[in-house]
Amino acid sequence: MSTVDKQLEDVKATIDEEVPRRISVSDVTYEGPELVIYTRDPKEFAANSDLVRRLASKLRKRITVRPDPDVLAPPAEAEEAIRELIPEEAGVMDLNFHADTGEVVVQAQKPGVVIGRRGSTLREITQEVGWTPEVVRTPPIESSTVENVRNFLKQEREDRRDILERVGRQIHREPMSDDEYVRITTLGCCREVGRAAFILSTPDTRILIDCGNKPGANGEQPYLDIPEAFGAGTNGIDAVVLTHAHLDHSALVPLLFEYGYDGPIYCTEPTRDLMGLLTLDHLDTAADDGRTPPYDSEMVREAIKHTIPLEYGDVTDIAPDIKLTLHNAGHILGSSVCHFHVGDGLYNVAFSGDIHYDDTRLFDGAVNDFPRVETLVLESTYGGRNDYQTDQEDSERKLKQIIQNAYDRNGKVLIPTFAVGRSQELMLVLEEAMRNGDIPEMPVHLDGMIWEATAVHTTYPEYLRDGLQDRIFDEDKNPFLADRFNPIDGGDEEREEIADGDSCIILSTSGMLTGGPVMSWLDQLGPDPDSTLTFVDYQAEGTLGKRIQRGIDEVPVSGSGRNEKVPLEMTVETVDGFSGHADRQGLENFVKTMNPRPEKILCVHGDESATQDLSSSLYHDQNIRTFAPENLETFRFR
Repeated sequence: MSTVDKQLEDVKATIDEEVPRRISVSDVTYEGPELVIYTRDPKEFAANSDLVRRLASKLRKRITVRPDPDVLAPPAEAEEAIRELIPEEAGVMDLNFHADTGEVVVQAQKPGVVIGRRGSTLREITQEVGWTPEVVRTPPIESSTVENVRNFLKQEREDRRDILERVGRQIHREPMSDDEYVRITTLGCCREVGRAAFILSTPDTRILIDCGNKPGANGEQPYLDIPEAFGAGTNGIDAVVLTHAHLDHSALVPLLFEYGYDGPIYCTEPTRDLMGLLTLDHLDTAADDGRTPPYDSEMVREAIKHTIPLEYGDVTDIAPDIKLTLHNAGHILGSSVCHFHVGDGLYNVAFSGDIHYDDTRLFDGAVNDFPRVETLVLESTYGGRNDYQTDQEDSERKLKQIIQNAYDRNGKVLIPTFAVGRSQELMLVLEEAMRNGDIPEMPVHLDGMIWEATAVHTTYPEYLRDGLQDRIFDEDKNPFLADRFNPIDGGDEEREEIADGDSCIILSTSGMLTGGPVMSWLDQLGPDPDSTLTFVDYQAEGTLGKRIQRGIDEVPVSGSGRNEKVPLEMTVETVDGFSGHADRQGLENFVKTMNPRPEKILCVHGDESATQDLSSSLYHDQNIRTFAPENLETFRFR
């Protein structure tokens, strides 16, 4: 008998002691980080609300109770009963039954009405039909990405359960070594922006944090072939943790499955969905540009199937000697500061991912309050000594003036931006400005994946600021549903009509002009001196966006047999303050107010001068030991 099986026997014995005799327990198993109890008496469990809490406290594990499939009412019969129990004003739109987990997902316009006072309606549902209800809000904008991901996971539920059981046994195995050490190896994004990837290792475990590409540098990947990663074989990595979905952090996660990786990916639920959206688009863009994609769409599906979503604040076992907690990073939807607790109080490491320290229109600022942190791995995108951005109010004022000036010339404003995060922030600014009369009413065209990414935002309102949540679910006040927003779906023909038309604003991917529909807009509008190209996002070294900021006066265009350069006669403007990254002051404030103060800081994800400037400043001002590592360095902390 394996140590895990013996452990499960002991756990079941403890459960049998605690559970009243009238409640049967048919099976106990690990599924991912959770201990799952199957019972033929789900109604009794539902009626005894303190029982699960008591068991979780005694066993010190996250517990999920599921009904034995044999006791579930047939879905058709259960649906009829559930609809009778839920008040009509809840606006139930759909019910999806998952026999493998015994869960029924109730999609409703008013989840609170479905839940009932202190969960009373949910308990009634379980007592009546045996199924465990999970309630989700009907999003005001339908997302094909979210729907496709959920349908795919439903189709793959048997494979997924096998994956979760295997992962669960791996997490709860006995430690294999008596040694104690913690190491971090840098595989990318050191003294550069992009291709984020790190290995956090102990004698028993190796965790890969992020695996992204490098904007503007075709083919430059993290150093995955070194012994600390996949050079020693595919069994070297126990888990992947993804801070957020931007491609410089997520683009090459599906590639891991080409290497033979078959383990879990931990991130928030919106990060999972956005990773699917952005990586599939990454493949399409590569094909459109005549480049060989680094993997195929099947690997994206594998990544989604292996993802285990976590919520902010949940302490989760991801290895025998590592617990993970995700916290809001304030950067984009679902972005996380990842806190790792190693061993039994041995050491604590936090990876900031990309952070925004101050509140924005979309998100609360990054969390920097932890039980313990000895080492912080900190992004340094705007870590240079002069990287101070204008505040939000001044940035918005400048953007409005740029738009007014272009409107007065009957020109257009082209804003290249990332589909996720900055686009939605800009939509909120533009909607309010037009509603208040700060700028003239005009169409705002959304090109690329911006509308779909916006739909994903409305699917996960709990990750947005409270005031925005309330507005999203008031149909008359939802800023994203304003009539002035026009998703582009007619391709180049529609773009030509817009380019020949009246003044307007165009938000288009890609944000760094590394491909995507913005290249078509440059072709159309580049020679127009009445129009304005406005940068609001960070432009990495080597990208076309950076070269334009430095003054080039023509841009390459290709496609349809063309391969030429177009003169760039548009006015070029840059508006600081809309970035999803903290500026130099924000990074310093994040560290200064961090509780507790870290003993060491690794400054990463910034160009060479930015990482070194920030490292030097934090050392002198905060009296903290700091490093500006290069790629392929390893740091031992214990």
